[in-house]
Amino acid sequence: MRIAIDAMGGDHAPKVIVEGAMKAIDSFKDLQITLVGNESKIRQYLSNDERISIIHTEVKIEGDDEPVKAVRRKKDASMVLMASEVKEGRADACISAGNTGALMAAGLFVIGRIKGIDRPALSPTLPTVDGKGFLMLDVGANVDAKPEHLLQYAIMGSIYAEKVRGIKQPKIGLLNVGTEEGKGNELTKQAFQLLSSSDLLFIGNVESRDLLDGAADVVVTDGFTGNIALKTLEGTAMSVFSMLKSALTSNIQSKLAAAVLKPKLKELKNKMDYSEHGGAGLFGLSAPVIKAHGSSDATAIFSAIRQTREMVEKDVSGTIKHTLEQLNQ
Repeated sequence: MRIAIDAMGGDHAPKVIVEGAMKAIDSFKDLQITLVGNESKIRQYLSNDERISIIHTEVKIEGDDEPVKAVRRKKDASMVLMASEVKEGRADACISAGNTGALMAAGLFVIGRIKGIDRPALSPTLPTVDGKGFLMLDVGANVDAKPEHLLQYAIMGSIYAEKVRGIKQPKIGLLNVGTEEGKGNELTKQAFQLLSSSDLLFIGNVESRDLLDGAADVVVTDGFTGNIALKTLEGTAMSVFSMLKSALTSNIQSKLAAAVLKPKLKELKNKMDYSEHGGAGLFGLSAPVIKAHGSSDATAIFSAIRQTREMVEKDVSGTIKHTLEQLNQ
């Protein structure tokens, strides 16, 4: 199994990329990794190059680059060369922690999308109170969506939840402002009807306040709404932990209590960290493409590699393609 990784994408590249790759190589003996980036900088951190190869480039796509222009003009950028490895069949999948829009553009223009998918979706697995997590899509690949796009998201999410996460008959929910049928705008009303008439296990509308309680295994929405929901969840979690830290360090008594609670608080923080589940998949492309969080550490990169390996092993892209072919017959 061959995975190409953009070694220059992310806030802490290439150090954490290399460390995560070495950890993955130690854990998965069937894995070969190609790191794409500045070879001299990569080798500063590469203490074990067993089954790790390097494609050298000094060109990278920056976080403030205009995505489509960057992909078209910077042909030698690490992200573009990474995607080309997949297109040319030298890699089965790819990962980047770099510019999300550029990765989307590279996925579309270089790797290509699955026939029958109008718009790929960005899809992270987010934490729930019970620790099982749920998949949400789209969280920002496309700002606008049509009802049929949400149906496609649900199909892709259901396949991923079943194949990779091992959930039999995943429950599909539609993010909305109320649980009753008929709630929402024209998009959600029409999407509700499409989902209701599908073969998916559609449980109806779900509200954002119920997401972390595990209201559904897969939650579908348009990218604008999904991105706001994602960042609200992320920001709330960060704020809560910041307030807890402030409260538990305010005086001697609270510091003593904090020392006792520290292991449990760390366990809770890890439980709420969605990078532990891996990256966000760009579902709908002809091969697995994973977007790791820009601030990923080595553990998060390892989790993204593990997730990507499972997607290749379970042939998620092939199953999505086959399912859509069957539906369109």
